[in-house]
Amino acid sequence: MSESFNSEQKQYLEGFFTGARQRMGQPFLGQNAEGQFTDQPEEAVYGTPVDELSKEEVLKHEKNGLDIFDTIIADHEAGQFPQGGDMFRYKFYGLFHVAPAQDAFMLRLRIPGCALQAHQMDGLADIADQHGGGYADVTTRGNLQIREIQPKSTIPVLQALDEIGLTSKGSGADNIRNVTASPTSGYDPEEVLDVLPYAKAMHYYILQNRDLYGLPRKFNISFDSGSPVSVCADTNDIGFLATRRKEDGEIGFRVQLCGITGHRQFASDCGLFLAPSQAIPVAAAMIRVFLENGDRTNRKKARLKYLVDDWGVEKFLEETEKKLTFPLPRLALDDCEPRTPTRKHGHIGVYRQQQEGLNFVGVVVPVGRLPSDRMRALADLSRRYGRGDIRLTVWQNLMIPWVADEDVEALKQELVKIGLHYRSTSVSGGLVACTGNTGCRYASTNTKGQAVELGRYLDEELDLDQPINIHLTGCPHSCAQHYIGDIGLLGTKVKDGDTSHEGYHVVLGGGVDDCQNIAREMVSSVAFEDLKPLLKSILQTYLEHRQDRETFWQFNRRHDEETLKELYGLTVSA
Repeated sequence: MSESFNSEQKQYLEGFFTGARQRMGQPFLGQNAEGQFTDQPEEAVYGTPVDELSKEEVLKHEKNGLDIFDTIIADHEAGQFPQGGDMFRYKFYGLFHVAPAQDAFMLRLRIPGCALQAHQMDGLADIADQHGGGYADVTTRGNLQIREIQPKSTIPVLQALDEIGLTSKGSGADNIRNVTASPTSGYDPEEVLDVLPYAKAMHYYILQNRDLYGLPRKFNISFDSGSPVSVCADTNDIGFLATRRKEDGEIGFRVQLCGITGHRQFASDCGLFLAPSQAIPVAAAMIRVFLENGDRTNRKKARLKYLVDDWGVEKFLEETEKKLTFPLPRLALDDCEPRTPTRKHGHIGVYRQQQEGLNFVGVVVPVGRLPSDRMRALADLSRRYGRGDIRLTVWQNLMIPWVADEDVEALKQELVKIGLHYRSTSVSGGLVACTGNTGCRYASTNTKGQAVELGRYLDEELDLDQPINIHLTGCPHSCAQHYIGDIGLLGTKVKDGDTSHEGYHVVLGGGVDDCQNIAREMVSSVAFEDLKPLLKSILQTYLEHRQDRETFWQFNRRHDEETLKELYGLTVSA
């Protein structure tokens, strides 16, 4: 009788009966790579034998993180946190159990292109009040996190996100993180191209393609409009930089690959010049090449950088090209116009838009922390003085664009009233801090609290006439990207006899874009209370010995390491 069924019908029936067996208690593991239904686990994952997979890869192989929504519902109803491997799988929905720092969930959102609407900010403030700790944190991916969420709130929170047009799906674990875009896209008079539509297109492409989840490790993508306001595209796995071809002025994207500053590497140009319409298919092809060939045995080697290091750029591009319907267009970097220099702390203050009579206003958000009342106030101000548009930045601050000339002064006064500011000091505009040990299990130090204290101390003790970026990160994961700060601080515990104090390793001279450099470690294991006068002394030395109005990064770059240590009084590094 089976001969009367065609192959498609046979496959359907096979799947039907496999599902029926599942109801009788037998496992059902879906379809294999050839599309055949199976009740046996695959023997390899993209060519890697199952017995060689890392722990996280085994967890994904046993059950895809996208398939645990029923588990989240059950845990929500029982009021319990996830157990075993589901701790990892919850991250596919952006839910992180951050005990022991907080016996609660942190919810990491996806804010495509770092662009948020006022009604969404209002909705997030409601979520933070009703289900979280009453605040949100702006992150170094131009994103938001909400903390102190209990199991009984997970499903209401995820539903509330859907209702305001946001999601957290794929924001954690081995997935593509928040897609960033220059925060001034669409209104900066110096930009080459409005890249926000491309960042949003990338975001929605990821959401609609299940195969783009469960990469070997996390993956970062950024779109740089050529604006003077940096989006740190060169710290991403793939950076698309809008530029013009010298020959005819045609606008396209240069492509940079393999930025991973926690491993002390910036992304570098790979020789492509893409038409803007080619960016999304090329990114998708590159992601799939990484998906199929990245290391699934060693988590420390599971980033794109290591695949490209192993293969070389040309082989990676050849494999990418096999997945496209068009050839990859090559063009030498020198045949494109150079990028506009970035403006340090250019994300703070009032600037003219390309649209006549309109301005964008950069707002200082101290270490990215936004209580819910300020979230609502900012949403209200963006509606009253702008168009309800809020842009988050990778510097943990935000912008309100579309402000008419006649409304600028009123907005500035209103910002001060709600406890924020449109103007920064040389320190506060570039003060970046990760969550720290008050909310992260990995952090050794209270980075946010100490960043505020450090910033206040330096502002009171020094008269700096050049902007300084100070990045505090609580652990080697480097969520605050300490290696790109003028001053980078990596949290550690400092022993004093039988007593342990919070302290930092100090790196100096980092930067991104046209100031690109990995900071060098100058001194290690400095207790926080000793760190404050140490940094004061370092900055005073810089002011006394610099040439003309030389910037801090220029000063540090001009001297070799031994000379700097002698100048700064750091002749012995612990």
